[in-house]
Amino acid sequence: MLLSRLLERIIRVGTLEVIDADGRSHVFAGRPGPEVTVRLHDRALHYKLFVNPDLYLGEAYMDATLTIEKGTLSALLDIAAANLEYCRTLPLHGLHDRICRGLRRVQQYNPLSRSRTNAAHHYDLPDRLYGLFLDQERQYSCAYFQSPDEDLETAQANKQRHLAAKLLLEPGQRILDIGSGWGGMARFLARAGGGQVTGLTLSQQQLKVANEITAKAGLADRVRFHLRDYREETGTYERIVSVGMFEHVGVNHYREFFATVKRLLSDDGVGVIHAIGRMAGPSATCSWIRKYIFPGGYSPALCEVLAAVESSGLWVTDIEILRLHYADTLRAWRRRFEANRAQIAEQFDERFCRMWEFYLTLGEAAFRHGDHFVFQMQVARRRDAVPLTRDYIARWERANAPAEIHYRPGRAA
Repeated sequence: MLLSRLLERIIRVGTLEVIDADGRSHVFAGRPGPEVTVRLHDRALHYKLFVNPDLYLGEAYMDATLTIEKGTLSALLDIAAANLEYCRTLPLHGLHDRICRGLRRVQQYNPLSRSRTNAAHHYDLPDRLYGLFLDQERQYSCAYFQSPDEDLETAQANKQRHLAAKLLLEPGQRILDIGSGWGGMARFLARAGGGQVTGLTLSQQQLKVANEITAKAGLADRVRFHLRDYREETGTYERIVSVGMFEHVGVNHYREFFATVKRLLSDDGVGVIHAIGRMAGPSATCSWIRKYIFPGGYSPALCEVLAAVESSGLWVTDIEILRLHYADTLRAWRRRFEANRAQIAEQFDERFCRMWEFYLTLGEAAFRHGDHFVFQMQVARRRDAVPLTRDYIARWERANAPAEIHYRPGRAA
């Protein structure tokens, strides 16, 4: 079959046995690595997986037309990621890549109406789902692991503190959180900095839950959330943060995004963008992820982001690259999802569970073996808005370590 010819050429790491829909076994072996056996239950997959594995591998796993007889889904996707560089040398893959790149501006065209629809697709799922695999503050972005033995809650708190340090928080500042999610970052900034925080989200469900949690925390007088696109925001802010939202902006709108950040920043203001990037240059979003998980989404190469920042007239005052932190975050989410799988299946169905298993496992493979990373980019209107050396980041983090944060009288804890 055509699929066998493809796998013979690209499997250089690990061992993959494929039992086709007619019951025949095909073994493809390279250097030592994961060992996996899969069974195909639909003859159409012999062709589909040859033509577009980006889309049809995930669909086949979701529909159980591909099942794993030996090994794990994680091992299967590790094999795929480890051999991707060999796949890229094939003419068919090159053609597919050129077509995807040619269409990406259409796929990532995100005007206001489409941005809201795309956000609802993923973030307006029943809130209980996210409570079953995220940390207590429901932070749905890369954590910051300072040591391998830290749990998810600690690593997410580290992330909040690390970003706050880069924002140089001071009492009384006006702070904007673009893509505020369930409000965890906004609440942390209000507590740690003592200013007024405005959060923007496009998800009705996130807005509802963020307001509920914030009210219970006694922070409703200092943290407010709005169902609003970043392009609709007005006013002036001393600090702007965006965590895990830039991936939804779309390559067509990067200049618009940073022009908006500049417009909203005060003259001496500072902003920090925390987002997923890729090290292998401009590309396109995986077909399966775009269709089922994040329509309109894209993780950019830094050259695409920096070009947009330069056109805005903002200064890039700091960039930090987090390489394996998101792989560890996704592993923690995946393990929690698996531990609560029965509850999730009751609320949704088996196909939904398999879809999310594939999503979380694919994401981990992309960060552990592929070209994905996370960047934190600090920007400012003025070159002297932040200190000349990075020492202030560690100093702020030490001074605001969990046991050492002291809330001023009258401030909600």
